[in-house]
Amino acid sequence: MTDPRRSEPGRVRRSADGTPIRIHAPELRPDPADVPSQDVSNWNIANVLTMARIGLVPFFGWFLLLDGGNDDTMRLVAFAIFFIASVTDRIDGDLARSRGLVTDFGKMMDPIADKALMGMALVGLSLIDRLPWWVTIVILVREIGVTLLRLWVIRHGVLPASRGGKLKTFLQAIAIGLFVLPYGGAFVVIAWVVMAAALVITVATGIDYVFRALALRRRPATGDAAH
Repeated sequence: MTDPRRSEPGRVRRSADGTPIRIHAPELRPDPADVPSQDVSNWNIANVLTMARIGLVPFFGWFLLLDGGNDDTMRLVAFAIFFIASVTDRIDGDLARSRGLVTDFGKMMDPIADKALMGMALVGLSLIDRLPWWVTIVILVREIGVTLLRLWVIRHGVLPASRGGKLKTFLQAIAIGLFVLPYGGAFVVIAWVVMAAALVITVATGIDYVFRALALRRRPATGDAAH
């Protein structure tokens, strides 16, 4: 039974003396930190870091592939570049939200930078026989597939990143970093354990995105709903 002393937001209830009291429902607004600002230049520190991350990708690939991946020193340099680029990914996002530097340009380029770095790492590791090609193919097919799904439903709504997707990215980065290091033994074992977990989440979240995209497609298109 509903407690008569409780009332839903937007409903009227009465005080102890019978005086009516209206409770206003809270207004739901999007987080201002995630809303692109029209007054912020695209050439801000957050976007500069994003573009710098893209610029690091070819250097990372070059050092990783140098001498067929057999130069330990170059592999360590490649790991350092990968680590810096991965940390920069977190920093530019935090800066954009905390300083009000969110722009449409940044929201477009950030995932491109992520996919460029991860794609180069996966393909590079497979080229030097550090990672089986089937692992690279599974991950890349999933990433390309999710991107196409987002484009497929764009008129019906946004397909946001899920918590599982973020965990997948984190685990992939850890595993790839360990595979890039020119060490064997425990490093390889740990790398495979982390990569196995990442692969499970990669496939699971990919399937989840398919169902979410199908659900979005059942909604009316944004332009149609406005008429």
